[in-house]
Amino acid sequence: MIFDCHSDTFTHITLKRNENEHNIFKNYHLNNFKKGNVCGSIFVIWIDPPYDNNPSLRAEEVVNALKDEIKESKDVINVVKSYRDIGKGFVKSKVDIVIGMEGLSHIGRDIDKINYFYDEVHARHASLTWNEENELATGVCGDDNRGLTLAGKNAVKRLEDLNMLVDVSHLNEKSFWDLINIASKPVIASHSNAKSLCDVKRNLSDSQLKSIAESGGVVGLNGFSGFVSHDKNKQNLEGFVDHIDYMADLIGIDHICLGFDYCDYLESNTLSSFSEDVDNPNVKNLQCASHSNNVTKELRKRGYLEDEIDKITHRNIFRVMEDILR
Repeated sequence: MIFDCHSDTFTHITLKRNENEHNIFKNYHLNNFKKGNVCGSIFVIWIDPPYDNNPSLRAEEVVNALKDEIKESKDVINVVKSYRDIGKGFVKSKVDIVIGMEGLSHIGRDIDKINYFYDEVHARHASLTWNEENELATGVCGDDNRGLTLAGKNAVKRLEDLNMLVDVSHLNEKSFWDLINIASKPVIASHSNAKSLCDVKRNLSDSQLKSIAESGGVVGLNGFSGFVSHDKNKQNLEGFVDHIDYMADLIGIDHICLGFDYCDYLESNTLSSFSEDVDNPNVKNLQCASHSNNVTKELRKRGYLEDEIDKITHRNIFRVMEDILR
């Protein structure tokens, strides 16, 4: 059983529904989830390039698409609103979906809009930014010296008050530490790797990884090629699991999960905004959801115990959800 802590499937659903298609999850994604033994995922509302020039409009489009898709897919999707809902999908051969928000540029400074997304959209997860600099915080492509704003600090408190998962992936280092210093609950990095193995802004330093573990949170390993290794020969499943090995030694098995960040269904004009290789954005043998179970096989090959594998693939993130999603 695998829970993927980061998926942009709603982006693909929005694209296809705008082309008047229906049942996108069933037609394009469900079989891949089943083949990869993926029981659930955090599906995010992402203000994707080139639509990020009007975040509120794009968010509205994605919300409308996801609501329509969920209505059509009740027989295969279980929306998680609290920890009690985790596993209900698996029992009924459905996929458990936690609705999340990858960045909050679409709310501006209006913190009350978080309540709308909680109540009306059933969002239970959020990060403050994608790569951009916004009214709340600064992503990895923004000013290195700019961190959380007052509105951003208030947003973190509101997310915690609503018992939502707070995600630090994509924050620049100053925003990261500003958030860590005010967080009162476990935080997650849903799709980030170890900077010590691949030195890019999107990955996390040893001190950042340790601080997430100290909060009681988890780090989801990301299969995006450019975050796994600069060496093309290590942009593969083995290179991905090397990050698991590294983090297991650094912060312990209990603080590792999976956030694959599959890109196989994204448009080239979106991919080209952050990837130099639009044809192979993810590492070899982890290129779509159907490959997810390859991680389990590689972990067994390296001598991980079944209990340790279960923690990495689902139990660690479930533990955090049990603590937060009330």
